[in-house]
This record gives sequence, structure tokens and C-alpha cells, in this order.
Amino acid sequence: MERIKIEQHSFMGILWFGAWLFTIGFLHLTFWKGVLAMALWPYYLGATFSSLLH
Repeated sequence: MERIKIEQHSFMGILWFGAWLFTIGFLHLTFWKGVLAMALWPYYLGATFSSLLH
């Protein structure tokens, strides 16, 4: 009989969700930009921080 191993990775999901909420709040994104930020939040942070360096 084969053994089945079940792993839970809920910590990374919670971390990702927290980072997403941080991005929405920090960058003052609108609702639809916040929805788009679910997949592209590193882009929004990079765009904001790169403008601060110039």
C-alpha cells in the first residue's frame, strides 16, 4: 500500500495576502488596480520605489 503525504503551505498564502493588502494601502490603489495587484503587486511597488530614487 502506498503512503500519501499531505502538505499544507498556508503560511505562504497568508504572507502573499498580507503583502497584497500592504500594497493596496501603501500605494493608495483604486479597487480595480487593487484587483490587478493580486498578480502584479511587485510591479506596483517597483514603479513606486523607482520614482522615489530619481
